[in-house]
Amino acid sequence: MEDDDFAADLLDEVYAFTGRFVAYPSEDAHVAHVLWIAHAHMMAAWESTPRIAFLSPEPGSGKTRALEISELLVPRPVEAVNVTPAYLFRKVADEAGAPTILFDEIDTVFGPRAKDNEEIRGLLNAGHRRGAVAGRCVVRGKIVETEEIPAYCAVALAGLGDLPDTILTRSVIIRMRRRSPEETVEAYRRRVHKPEGDEVKDRLAGWASFVSADIGEAWPEMPAGVKDRDADVWEPLLAVADAAGGDWPERARVSCVSLVSASKVATPSLGIRLLSDMKLVFGFSERLSTKGIIENLCSLPEAPWGDLRGKAISDNGLADRLRPYGIKSKQIRIGDWTGKGYDRADFYDAWQRYLSLSPIESETAETPETAEAAE
Repeated sequence: MEDDDFAADLLDEVYAFTGRFVAYPSEDAHVAHVLWIAHAHMMAAWESTPRIAFLSPEPGSGKTRALEISELLVPRPVEAVNVTPAYLFRKVADEAGAPTILFDEIDTVFGPRAKDNEEIRGLLNAGHRRGAVAGRCVVRGKIVETEEIPAYCAVALAGLGDLPDTILTRSVIIRMRRRSPEETVEAYRRRVHKPEGDEVKDRLAGWASFVSADIGEAWPEMPAGVKDRDADVWEPLLAVADAAGGDWPERARVSCVSLVSASKVATPSLGIRLLSDMKLVFGFSERLSTKGIIENLCSLPEAPWGDLRGKAISDNGLADRLRPYGIKSKQIRIGDWTGKGYDRADFYDAWQRYLSLSPIESETAETPETAEAAE
């Protein structure tokens, strides 16, 4: 193996090892997992660390196996299932070095079954940025004191359903699925495969110690349309790929574009759904009455507006949901009728800001301005 090829071959080795045990939903997901594992060995180099989230709608989709294989390859792994906040805080603040947290069953922290997990949620929300701390109150005798504990560390998550936007927008999202009869993986036995995993991990650690001093200074070129928080998520992974060389820079950017685009297809919030449905309801009308809007909203196929907690959306409910977007009802006139309603023009700004195409698509999409100019 030539020195120039060592890093690319090492990532190829990680790719082959993980692919033996995990049935990834796509090649892009597999590449992203490899890059995330490598980035966890270079935490001192990054301004921020992306979480990687293995999510699925049903059990038995390979989420836990992805964490088990990660555990063999990442530095100082901590498998966080049913851990107490105090334990997790102490592990993250360990002077020996920050752990890599592998948090299975994350739906018990954020999902419908979640109970009193505010401290853990705070740690996971805060710890993506270098230098971040999590604040907590500590009772010593009769005195309540505050303390700030370092929160920055690499985190992999696995769970059913979805996660809050505060986590999803800071994550590489892998939508796992059950294996089809045609998909086969090797049976995993930790006692059998750990020695091989340790060898790969040691080589990753050796390469990381060699490149960590400089890799954080790199500004990897982002694919067109990947910006803002998506760029924050992918910057470390692309930097790892660029440092490795070979075909990894190209593979990483294909993975980036694919997974960022897929992340934009998630179920929208009710607010975004309302803006989108309002666009359908208005059609070519310039103004509509509140009553007419509600009737049309409730008649839309598969729309939630006819049954919000057992009741149809009301005049006040519509106003409350539109107000955060700067849209208010007003006195309008339609023919001989006068009453409360909404002007189409008042929606333009919100539609443009919140219903635009995904960042990847919008780079080449025709805008209203360019369309008008072409006519």
